[in-house]
Amino acid sequence: MLYQIHEWQRAFLGPLSHYADASAKMLSDPSSPFAQVPGAQRMAAGYELLHRLGKEYEKPAFDIHQIQSHGQDIAIVERTVLARPFCELKRFKRYSDDQDTIERLKNEPSVLVVAPLSGHHATLLRDTVRTLLRDHKVYITDWVDARMVPKEQGTFRLDDYVEYVQEFIRHIGAHRLHVISVCQPTVPVLAAVSLMAARGETTPLSLTMMGGPIEPRSNPTGVNSLATTQPLSWFKGNLIHTVPPNYPGHGREVYPGFLQHAGFVAMNPSRHLNSHWDFYLDLLRGDLDDAQAHRKFYDEYNAVLDMPAEYYLDTIHTVFQQFLLPRGLWDVRGERVTPAAITKSALLTVEGELDDISGLGQTEAAHTLCSGIPTDRRAHKVIEGAGHYGIFSGRRWREVVYPQVRDFIKRFDRPAG
Repeated sequence: MLYQIHEWQRAFLGPLSHYADASAKMLSDPSSPFAQVPGAQRMAAGYELLHRLGKEYEKPAFDIHQIQSHGQDIAIVERTVLARPFCELKRFKRYSDDQDTIERLKNEPSVLVVAPLSGHHATLLRDTVRTLLRDHKVYITDWVDARMVPKEQGTFRLDDYVEYVQEFIRHIGAHRLHVISVCQPTVPVLAAVSLMAARGETTPLSLTMMGGPIEPRSNPTGVNSLATTQPLSWFKGNLIHTVPPNYPGHGREVYPGFLQHAGFVAMNPSRHLNSHWDFYLDLLRGDLDDAQAHRKFYDEYNAVLDMPAEYYLDTIHTVFQQFLLPRGLWDVRGERVTPAAITKSALLTVEGELDDISGLGQTEAAHTLCSGIPTDRRAHKVIEGAGHYGIFSGRRWREVVYPQVRDFIKRFDRPAG
């Protein structure tokens, strides 16, 4: 019922948001006579703020069409190379008309970026992808909003996530592949590669795990505490709702994106309030650059997706309540997850000093679990001054983190001897 109430509210606010948008443009366009009315700029700023608070935020585009690499402009074409009901494997194909550059691009390593399925769309890693494209062939998991998946497609659980990762690795080819997992997927990625290693399959050349809850008992954050202070029944009773009739996934149980977004905002309400007030003041001052930066950030931040209920509840139970991975008790489809079985893949873990989502030590714990990987094929980096998002997006990612990730991949871009 809560989901339906949300849809009614959205339907009510829609026309008001469109009216506010039209009014803001009418009052701020220099060619409009209404822009000359006293107080027009203040009214336009207020209307735009109202529009942005009430509008619906659709999934943004990756919008990566060109990069600078090897001293040239390289064209980028985004395409889906493998589609599954709950995820699309996408590749950002690089093109050049210079033969020498083409040969260089062909010989560069492939990277699979496993994006989180934890509220935001994979486009949150746009900066990650754009930077990696300088020196790598890049693939990414683009998770589908569960409300858009017809109920007839069946359920999606944490075990299915693990199988998707394995399928994508096999499809690309593990023999020249490096996998980067950001936040939540560090757990299923480690499980997927562990199972492949235990079966004797070829595993990726390297694994880079960034800010993930491998061992949530280490330096627990507020996110970890919530999961341990409430029983699983609380999450099911309070956070799981049914998709209403106006979506293809009608009848599917999900953890709705609008509830996840409310949780994101509740973690730092004063920060978001101040950000919106600053946006209003920027519009009044005519500071268009800062105003556009605000729009760009919140266009991404406010775009959320629904998670399949079964997957979400599995994650809470397996990762944050029972700690089955670090305890060595996790079975996927009847197979025990044993990270010590990994011997050929190199391992890099990256943590942010100020990460308030995955605390220090939670990702580093992968080294203890992956005892089969030789010490000289493992590395751990703590990024000073970085929060959760800073390790994969923004200036600190591009200037501090990426060079270390790039060099690690280059160092191990060959099968272990």
